[in-house]
Amino acid sequence: MSEMIAIKYIDFSRQQYEGAEQCRRLFHGRGGAYAGLEHVAIDWLLPVALITLYKEESREWLLPLAQSLVNNLSECRSVQVQYRCRPKAPVEVVLGDEISELVVDERGLKFHIQLGRSQNIGLFLDMCNGRAWVRKYAAGKNVLNLFAYTCAFSVAAMVGGASQVVNVDVSKAALSRGRDNHRLNDQNTSQVIFQGVNIFKSFSRLRKYAPYDLLICDPPALQIGRVDIQRDYQKILRRVPELMNPGGQLMLCLNSPRLDESFLHEMVAKVCPACLFVEAIAPPAVYVDAVEGSGLKVLVFEYGVE
Repeated sequence: MSEMIAIKYIDFSRQQYEGAEQCRRLFHGRGGAYAGLEHVAIDWLLPVALITLYKEESREWLLPLAQSLVNNLSECRSVQVQYRCRPKAPVEVVLGDEISELVVDERGLKFHIQLGRSQNIGLFLDMCNGRAWVRKYAAGKNVLNLFAYTCAFSVAAMVGGASQVVNVDVSKAALSRGRDNHRLNDQNTSQVIFQGVNIFKSFSRLRKYAPYDLLICDPPALQIGRVDIQRDYQKILRRVPELMNPGGQLMLCLNSPRLDESFLHEMVAKVCPACLFVEAIAPPAVYVDAVEGSGLKVLVFEYGVE
């Protein structure tokens, strides 16, 4: 399969990028919609184009693709490749400058990005519309952000006028980067709480700041020794009555190709029937999946009183 086939699926019709387009996925082969390119993803992180490979490709394959990205992205200073098919997912520069740390702008929200430090860069681009939803509906709300990672939802909530956000993640290093993201956006961190704890062992810590008006739950599908979401998601939902205000909203996220929206609907109906479905939030249009339901799922529920 020619590396140039990926390029034809990318919309290069606009050479000047506005704030909403400085940070986005350009090509999503992982969804299986493009035969032969299931192992390829390309992200635009101004001024870096990042190619992610889930299967080995030669430098001869990469160079024409990298050159096309440079030619079509007028502000591109670096094309890099992350080998998710290799241990520790190393990142290498294919063309241009060595850039390992940068700040990206997503619809006016700024985030620190680190390339080559770990498998994840610090921001999940497929959740862009979820962050926009939180920003729109957070005004005046006490927000609980579970599996907060680098606190992107928290940044969005504070921009949207949240009264308080409680970020919970087992990784204190991730929360430290989250604190930096808040500072990057000139936000008052006195209204933001960071809890570096295991959610399943620390529900008392969550109750301390309850009741909440908005609960965001974006867990990893599987984290060896810590999280098996098919088993553990219900443990969180069982706690909703002791955590949430009546009328509060829950944004429940699921990023497992093995589980579709019905998993969330059935689990909520079984474990917390007082939660009523409101709407689904679709990822950006570029995230095309050949098999319906295999990509990111984000559902909003409202907690009532039984």
